Amino acid sequence: MKGVKKSLTEEYLYLDFSHQKEGCIFPLHTSVTLFLLSYCDCKIFKVYLVLTRESTDIPLLKDVLSQDVEIQIISRQELPPIVQSCCLPAIVERPEDFCRAGLAVVLRYIIQKSYEADPSKKEILELLGFKKTCLKACAEVSQWTRLCEFTIPLAIENFLKESADRHPTIPEEILQLEKKLSEPVRVHNDDKLRRQKLKQQRAPGDGPSLAKGKMQSKVDRQKTSEELGSSSKSLELKMAFSKLMVQEEPATTTNGDASHIRKAKASDLPPLEHVFAEGLYFTLADIVLLPCIHHFLLIICKKLSEKLVEFPLLSAWYQRIQEVPRVKTAASQCGIHFLHLPALLTSSNEQHSNLNEATGVEEQNDPSFVGGPRPTMTKLMEKGIEVMFSPHPCPTWTLDWNSLPAAVSPKEGKMPYDRALRKQQQLNNLVYVVTNRAKPGDRIVDFCSGGGHVGIVLAHMLPSCQVTLIENKELSLIRAKKRSDELGLSNIWFIQANMEYFTGMFNIGVALHACGVATDMVIEHCIKTRASFVTCPCCYGFIQNTSKFNFPKSEQFKKTLSYKEHMILCRFADQTAVQLPPQRRLIGKQCMCLVDLDRARAAEERGYSVQVISMEPESCSPKNNMIVGVPI
Repeated sequence: MKGVKKSLTEEYLYLDFSHQKEGCIFPLHTSVTLFLLSYCDCKIFKVYLVLTRESTDIPLLKDVLSQDVEIQIISRQELPPIVQSCCLPAIVERPEDFCRAGLAVVLRYIIQKSYEADPSKKEILELLGFKKTCLKACAEVSQWTRLCEFTIPLAIENFLKESADRHPTIPEEILQLEKKLSEPVRVHNDDKLRRQKLKQQRAPGDGPSLAKGKMQSKVDRQKTSEELGSSSKSLELKMAFSKLMVQEEPATTTNGDASHIRKAKASDLPPLEHVFAEGLYFTLADIVLLPCIHHFLLIICKKLSEKLVEFPLLSAWYQRIQEVPRVKTAASQCGIHFLHLPALLTSSNEQHSNLNEATGVEEQNDPSFVGGPRPTMTKLMEKGIEVMFSPHPCPTWTLDWNSLPAAVSPKEGKMPYDRALRKQQQLNNLVYVVTNRAKPGDRIVDFCSGGGHVGIVLAHMLPSCQVTLIENKELSLIRAKKRSDELGLSNIWFIQANMEYFTGMFNIGVALHACGVATDMVIEHCIKTRASFVTCPCCYGFIQNTSKFNFPKSEQFKKTLSYKEHMILCRFADQTAVQLPPQRRLIGKQCMCLVDLDRARAAEERGYSVQVISMEPESCSPKNNMIVGVPI
């Protein structure tokens, strides 16, 4: 076909299959992936369903699988070794040393490859949203990615299981999504669009006064989903569907507008309302949510119809998404047959007020809190907790960089000479510790590997060990693979995935400058596997309570510091830049040590021997701590 490029690399897509029910393949990640393949009309990949248990549903699969996609069924034991170390979905290319794993990573790659195969399908690329960032941020740091990728699919699966025996409880995640849809939309040209909407509201027939403009905005919120779907007046809908039809978007310039429109205060402008999940435009987030919300509404209509009125915005979204070109066709090919929902009035935001995040709120008005690092450090000293580093095992050791192949050195990358030299010094520290712990046959994982500076050196230095690089940024891993190919390394794997999607066993985990709580995630991953860890933390100022971690972490620190006091240490730990006065840098270094001692004590409480070491030379990086842990 003209304009369609054939991929030279054969790529394999592996999807979990546990069972199918009422036209839905489980787990929902698989349904979502198949729906996207159908929507993109993508036939690039060889698709395999991987049985998670003995299933009796295989003969029924033909009823819910698209006839256009050829699918084979295999057992987990038949997966390539690199894929066996990952959660599915996963895509692997030949040779089997580069794997993409996890829902968001896999879906974004399918979109990218579909567009590359046929660049005329610009609407496919538009699924990635503004600046191509839709669901790009890791689920570990983005609440929105986590909601779409993890919590909603899992919550709906549990909801469906629960509904088989009794009246199920509405998942909190669905309430969060309904609240999200009620929030004003923020877009890059927000001000222009809101002025255009104000102009539209003040057009003849809508009344000239600002007060009436505000009232109109409230009335708009009371439209039924049916009215909103067919409205010719909604600016948001015009913007959304002009993009879907690949038409020119409605003009948003305000240069020729009346002065009262141009001079209106930002606080007086009407908010933009959601058309789709992320705002005005149809994106990958809508693709992910559709199979999940469809099966949620299926149960609601069957067993809890009286609850439907609690989800007017979700119902409006569900009906509106059916108007998107090709959605109905793709859905029917995947066994999704849309429901006809009654028209519902949208409700106010008040019912969602109890869903606000409460993380750290209890510390906001702590009357005993005294600011600054010194009172906090004094408080720790009074409990016998002082800044103390373990001695460096070999401060003068260095790799013979001049004798190593050029592709091993970070100088081969795009970084400036001085930075590359400091990177070599950092690597000397980590490589010494790892090479002295590693045994032949060990599996070593370089978490948050970036361009592979640590992992490639280790793979070259330890040919009898298997080294795996895990990184969420595709371009960084591609650069790492190119360097590895130049070196002819055969003991190295590359996995583009969030850390949570790596499930393989390993002996040593390494991370150089894993940002904020990513260091804590690496340590946690190693502890769960009973692996040794060598981590160099970074970005202490980004540390905060998450769904997985509460700070301080260790019992010893918890008894002494509040969350707010610990955050003070973290903020000052980031003040170690060379441009700062020496005394301020010293305090920053001490705060770094205390934050890392808390991490060390927490690991010791779980059966590890841990040291906090200062890397040599200290000038190799402002973030020059190294936490080394060995299971006892």
